Amino acid sequence: MTIAVIGMGGNIGEPEKALPEAVLRICALDSVSFRTVSSLYRTEPIDSSGPDYLNAVLVIETEMGARALLTELLRIENELGRVRPAGVHNAPRTVDLDLLLYGEEVSDDPFVILPHPRMTERAFVLVPLNEAAPQCKITAKTKAADYLADVKDQRIQKYKSPKQWLNLNGECTHGRKQNPKAG
Repeated sequence: MTIAVIGMGGNIGEPEKALPEAVLRICALDSVSFRTVSSLYRTEPIDSSGPDYLNAVLVIETEMGARALLTELLRIENELGRVRPAGVHNAPRTVDLDLLLYGEEVSDDPFVILPHPRMTERAFVLVPLNEAAPQCKITAKTKAADYLADVKDQRIQKYKSPKQWLNLNGECTHGRKQNPKAG
């Protein structure tokens, strides 16, 4: 099993409903086990427009390969109403699911670049990742905390704890022990 880290966000529609639904759908995938999830954060748009985003980080274990997992994340985005307007980079979105890390894999495949190429420049990734998995390495030598000073000027506010925004009721455990951070 490989540990994968997924960045989650949304700023239009009902992200407070879409993000928990995305977690449930990800955890319902074959060969995926829930590990932990961060608090939900309210963040300013970066290189984007529209209202503030809600962001979180989900940590899972999976037997799927990185390409297969990303394909499933894109399918879930689509099912939850994600629209990608032609020619519009970083458009506001109902839900965004980014594969940030897949174990220690490094990939320059245009479909699945790992680690995610801009994750060390985004408070909305680094702060939730540092909360949920502070020991998780972004590179062989660095953790999320190593980059926090670089994003200190980006507005980010803890909005809801995992227990407040994600009520799993055992739905995400598939018979496995649920991490107490989420439930």
